[in-house]
Amino acid sequence: MKPVIDLNGLSVQFGSKQILKDLSAELRGRAIGLLGPNGAGKTTLIHTLLGFHPPSGGAARIFDQDITAGAKEIRAFIGYMPERDSFIAKMSCVHFVSLMAELSGLPPETALERAHEALFYVGLGEARYRQLETYSLGMKQLAKLAQAIVHGPKLIILDEPTNGLDPPTRQRMIRLIREIRDSHQAHILISSHLLRDVEECCEEILILKEGRIATYCNLEEERKANRKFLEMETRGDNQAFVAAVGRLGCEYAMTGERRVKLILQEGVEIRDLYKLAAEQQVQIRRLNFKRDSLEDIFLKAME
Repeated sequence: MKPVIDLNGLSVQFGSKQILKDLSAELRGRAIGLLGPNGAGKTTLIHTLLGFHPPSGGAARIFDQDITAGAKEIRAFIGYMPERDSFIAKMSCVHFVSLMAELSGLPPETALERAHEALFYVGLGEARYRQLETYSLGMKQLAKLAQAIVHGPKLIILDEPTNGLDPPTRQRMIRLIREIRDSHQAHILISSHLLRDVEECCEEILILKEGRIATYCNLEEERKANRKFLEMETRGDNQAFVAAVGRLGCEYAMTGERRVKLILQEGVEIRDLYKLAAEQQVQIRRLNFKRDSLEDIFLKAME
């Protein structure tokens, strides 16, 4: 399968300042999270993919279209939800979304029809004729989502989609993003400083630090990769068992009469634990690997 976004040594420079430095990655996920601290280059990367900034080095392709040579074609199949409001004064929401659809290449009648459909989809159908300046923050975010999806894009870029939302509106936004992801109609790139949003929606993550890629991985595979931290529930003489585990060189801690947490050392395998348990006449009733959270992965990348 060809990558959705293919970065090949992509660099971006503003004046004498290098913002993005030799980014190389093949992003293939249905939903990709873009993470990094403030100033890491997330927004610059998005704007470069959208054609706002020319690369100073390297190249990037979206669905095999070069972002420079194929900029016009790319705009037709990308939807973009910006972080900051970019509305037109005194315009109703349905006319704004219709205008965005026309700018994406739809004819006027089709654009208006699709605008109504998109606004009903995000939950703004009853308020679609109101002027945008009368909208609450949550409604404005949903209007921005509607204009990003109105033309049926193949890639939807969402920049801080839940920024400033109250819990119910945030849940609605997350639900809509997951519905779009699960429909297999479009790929999604989400830039957010809220790890929880990315963890709930994304299967791949790209973490930037100081303009470079700190981590790029499949989230589920990365979580499973840490198979050294175990949690066990046992029956029998725990004291003798954990003493034997300690002699193998493993760090351990008792978290209850029958619960043990331990870190496997290099060369120690799960079968060694079962062998010790049999020797000490202890039953291992439950054994789980602790999986890294997205926060764990993010903090490792920042180190």
